[in-house]
Amino acid sequence: DKTGMLSYTNQVLNTMQGYLCVSRPRRFGKSTAANMLTAYYSCGCDSKALFSGFKIAKDKDFEKYLNHYNTISLNMQEFLSRSKEIGQVIDRVRRMLLRELKNSYPDVDYFDDTDLVESLQDIYAATKQSFVIIIDEWDCVFREYQQDKKAQEEYLDFLRDFLKDKVY
Repeated sequence: DKTGMLSYTNQVLNTMQGYLCVSRPRRFGKSTAANMLTAYYSCGCDSKALFSGFKIAKDKDFEKYLNHYNTISLNMQEFLSRSKEIGQVIDRVRRMLLRELKNSYPDVDYFDDTDLVESLQDIYAATKQSFVIIIDEWDCVFREYQQDKKAQEEYLDFLRDFLKDKVY
C-alpha cells in the first residue's frame, strides 16, 4: 500500500514544500506513483472506490483532496521520443497542453491563448481551482542530453517559467 504518499502530499499541498520530487532507482514504481497521484487528485474522474480499500481512505483528509484539482500529467519521455532537439520537446509540450486547456476550458477569456503560463493563469482566475502538475520522467532530458548544458538550461528555464511561484 503506497497511498501513504498521498497523505504526505496532502499535508504539503499549497505550501512551499508542495514541489515534490520522487527519486528512486529505475523500475521502482515512480510511474505507478505518478499515476496514483493523478487518479487521486484529478477532478476529471471519481476515484473514491479505487482508493477505498487502501490506507489513504482512513485518513481524515481523504475526501478533502480527493478529485478536487485540475490535474496535468505529463510523461516527458513521450515528448522526447517524438522530438530531435530540446526546443522541439518544449514546443510540443506547450502546444499539447494549450490544446487540452482550450478544449477543457472553452469559455475562459484567454488574454493570449498561445502562451501556456498566461493561459493557466486565466483558467485559474476564472475557476479559482488550482492545478496539480505531475511530471513523470522529468529528468529524461538530462540522460538524453548529458553533454549538452545549453539544452539542459533551456529545459530548466521552461520548467521554472511553467512552475515556479505560479498562483495556479
